Amino acid sequence: MRAIHPPHWLVRVLALSVVAVIAAGPAVAQADATLRIGVLKFGTVSWVMDVIQHHELDETYGVDIEEVQLASNQATLVALQAGRVDCVVSDWMWVSRQRAAGADWTFFPFSTALGALVAARGAPIHGLADLRNRRLGVAGSPLDKSWVIVQALAQEQHVDLARAARLSFGAPPLVNQELLAGRLDAVLTYWNFAAPLESRGLPEVLTVSDALRQLGFKTAIPLVGFVVSQRWARQHSQALAAFVNAVREADSILATSDAEWKWLGPRTGARSPAELNALRDAFRAGIPAHWGQDERREAGALYALFARVGGQTLVGSSPTLQPGTFLDTVNY
Repeated sequence: MRAIHPPHWLVRVLALSVVAVIAAGPAVAQADATLRIGVLKFGTVSWVMDVIQHHELDETYGVDIEEVQLASNQATLVALQAGRVDCVVSDWMWVSRQRAAGADWTFFPFSTALGALVAARGAPIHGLADLRNRRLGVAGSPLDKSWVIVQALAQEQHVDLARAARLSFGAPPLVNQELLAGRLDAVLTYWNFAAPLESRGLPEVLTVSDALRQLGFKTAIPLVGFVVSQRWARQHSQALAAFVNAVREADSILATSDAEWKWLGPRTGARSPAELNALRDAFRAGIPAHWGQDERREAGALYALFARVGGQTLVGSSPTLQPGTFLDTVNY
């Protein structure tokens, strides 16, 4: 197995160290349980799991990781609730809604990467106001978090996008295809689908991260993360700590090694070196650099925005973020 020697000047790597939950280092004692994680075969979580396996980080940190491949995000949530897996990747909005209904799921970050608004080549779209009477494709549903955030920013600019634009909702590959075929003027899509469009020279109009900053949020808030049962986390703290260590070392490798991305390339589905580089750069930008009280506090403020714009349909019965939504033993 080839060794990775990241450059010492990359401060980002230092920011990835896990501080609070992890006292264990390499060659720790055997983990107290297998961690079964539900993953999508071609999802970005599977890239990290591949790197862990490639470098035998599960053995290094003493955790037995069992991957359970599932067909959709909904299937991962069903598997988690049915007890088929111990861990999946989802968002803390879902966690909070479930906790309001009596469940004990809890969240810690996987990525701060968010989506982007990408225009068709040559389309006269340079801001949200330019979407009036334009054909806008939105990845996901009307309750997609990125769509809610962009709507909130548009409202501040006196634009009601839900009424002003000609909307189409659909799966990310479909809206990308419609944009490339000239049947849409712009798409709002997830980061790993925006990156291939940008690698083809299509212009990025606005990232969702920029939209959050314009709305007054100062920290990078991870919407997507690992979800486990709070009870399971308490009972298997050693396995969980080892898993977090393995994930963060895999992130460090992906943050610093271009060679690793060349090896990972076929697993990403990238169709060209430019597309792979765009995916690499977007993934790296989304590696959590910090997860502490500031990020948790702003997540609560973001929840309030979701409740205001999306209403009960989005947030459920709880007007505020539920206590325990974030696993308080994990800090970066």
